[in-house]
Amino acid sequence: MLRPERMSRVSVVGSRAVLPDVIETVHDLEMLHLSEYDDAIEGFDPGSPLEGADDAAQKLVTVRALLSTLEVDPEAVGPARIEPDRLDDRLEEIRTEANALDDRREELEQRRRDLQAEYEQAAQFVDLGIDLDLLGGYDTLSVAVGAGDPDAIEGSLAESDAVEAFEVFAGEETVGMFASLAEGELSDVLVGVAFEPIPIPDGEADPETFLQQRRHELRQIESELRTVESKLERLALDVGGELLAAEEYLAVEVDKREAPLSFATTERAFVAEGWLPTEELDRFEEVLRTAVGDRISIDELERAAYDEGHPVEPAPTADAEADGDVEVRADGGVTALGDPNPPVVQDNPSIAQPFEPFVTAVGVPNYDELDPTILLLLTFPAFFGFMIGDLGYGLIYAAIGAIMLQRFERPAMRSMGGVALWAGGFTALFGVLYGELFGTHLVTAVLWDGLLGMDASPLHKGFIPVHSDWALLWLVGSLLAGLAHLTVAYAVGFVDDLTHGVWAAITENASWLAMLVGTWAWIFSFHGGSFKPDFMVGETAVLNGHPFPLGFAGLPAIVGIVGIALFVVGLALLAMGEPIELVEFLDVFVNVISYVRLMAVLLAKAGMAFVVNLIVFGVGAEGDPQNWHFLIGESPAEFTSHYASGEILFGGLTNMGIAPLLVGIVILVVGHAVVLVLGVISGGLQAVRLEYVEFFGKFYAGNGRAYEPFGAEADGDRASN
Repeated sequence: MLRPERMSRVSVVGSRAVLPDVIETVHDLEMLHLSEYDDAIEGFDPGSPLEGADDAAQKLVTVRALLSTLEVDPEAVGPARIEPDRLDDRLEEIRTEANALDDRREELEQRRRDLQAEYEQAAQFVDLGIDLDLLGGYDTLSVAVGAGDPDAIEGSLAESDAVEAFEVFAGEETVGMFASLAEGELSDVLVGVAFEPIPIPDGEADPETFLQQRRHELRQIESELRTVESKLERLALDVGGELLAAEEYLAVEVDKREAPLSFATTERAFVAEGWLPTEELDRFEEVLRTAVGDRISIDELERAAYDEGHPVEPAPTADAEADGDVEVRADGGVTALGDPNPPVVQDNPSIAQPFEPFVTAVGVPNYDELDPTILLLLTFPAFFGFMIGDLGYGLIYAAIGAIMLQRFERPAMRSMGGVALWAGGFTALFGVLYGELFGTHLVTAVLWDGLLGMDASPLHKGFIPVHSDWALLWLVGSLLAGLAHLTVAYAVGFVDDLTHGVWAAITENASWLAMLVGTWAWIFSFHGGSFKPDFMVGETAVLNGHPFPLGFAGLPAIVGIVGIALFVVGLALLAMGEPIELVEFLDVFVNVISYVRLMAVLLAKAGMAFVVNLIVFGVGAEGDPQNWHFLIGESPAEFTSHYASGEILFGGLTNMGIAPLLVGIVILVVGHAVVLVLGVISGGLQAVRLEYVEFFGKFYAGNGRAYEPFGAEADGDRASN
């Protein structure tokens, strides 16, 4: 569970005559993670693709281009069958039709862009009020139209000795000018004048008529463009399934035909190596021998152990069983064609598998390190549920997760659905313990007080004054949760580091663990008690009945002294092993403090839900310290008559008439929806941060490589032979 599946490295050696059969069988098995031959063995060269590889690759490029052109949505098309013998003709038919429509679409889109540009330009000439045919075609006049200051332009023309005659026309935003100058000379005259010319449209009508013509052409172009796009959409629906099936079929063909590139070959023989789960070894050999017979040799070269460098247990061959002393080693005892490190198959129970993407987002576990997925399952939902802690929100989160699991096929979405289901379940569980439903205390009234006859729920968030001690309890509880979480992290790191040797494990993780436990043993002890907050240590400690009756007022002073000694020992061990890390010795204190965010988010979300309910239902207070009650099912007058010391903090929209009631309903729905979303953002991100930064950072490297068996990626369920 904490270790990946045991992997074996196998070799398949045979005559090149059976190479296609071997590739076909291994591909169909989807077991062997091929090792890439790196041309390191004398006399062996990388293999060449099988016949037809280039042709299949070119067809695959064509199919993917068509899928892109037609914008095929895999969810919108159904499965289809293809006939490989007719694939060339069928692809040519689809390509011809699709390209013709796509070319026409591009032509129309370009014409539309040109017309829109002309339209925008011509719109400026309406302001000028001069027919377009009067703005060009002169031999002795220069004409310009644009944006500028008419007075400055007229002054510049008047002052120029080169201009014998001119006239300036000004609209509200556009200026036009005629001057007795040769073409190209007008710009020289206007040097120093703020003037931005615009192109003059090629037309003879007045600008308004020109605009109407362009509008009419644009409508025609857009109508035809919609028709072409509609034809492309219909074509995508008609042939999308075929193209997706062809893509999968061709991807498989390319995968098979290019497989020899990973093999070591001579003129007559080939050698293929790869990794597969040890438990699949017998079936792999049985199926391959059934397909090819005795014309190949299949050997288990090594069986990787879970330690550094993967020293190998003796492979269970006939020679090994006879001799009893055969040792095959991964450090040179056998020659590997490629990377000697085994790929990783995470081996987690089904309930933990939704959390695997959270782990692989950091990196695939190394083969020789513990997989923290199960630890994530045990902590992430609990952290999230503790922070949000509401039956109503929890049920919604769980329902969203269940819907994602039912409606989505993509592994990533299903994984998110599984995580949401777990997080929602813990949120609902803590909500029952807090007695809250959408921030109200209806669960307390119905379950804890009504059915079970208790005065209150077992737990409180600590937001209201009468339960303020609980906020301090959750502060201490967050610190203890952090201490436990980090203790597990250093313990896992210690186990992982044993692969480097006992001394390395002691000076690395055991040193930090000693410093962590020592620091917090002193903090929770009576030693130096005057420096400790009284809600942590002392008679008024939160775990000594204020409010939680565990009878814990603090650890004996001698434990604190031992804690100091333990910290010093850990610091000395760290100095002997990794002296550079001494600058981070305060991490054993700071990292635990980081878990206070659990309490902070708990109170923040409780406060947000409280404000929504306060506005809608109203709140009354009674007693000293105050106990706040939502005015659900009772008016302010009824509340004050029920409680002699009661006072109304806010009457609530539901008690102010029909119009405020309707506004209150909107606020209630929108407000709790916002809290629901922010719960995912704040609670989810903070829980993830604690896992990634505080927890994983102590032991997890994640430098492994995923198990990708030959045939698994290219295969699909649309292609059919």
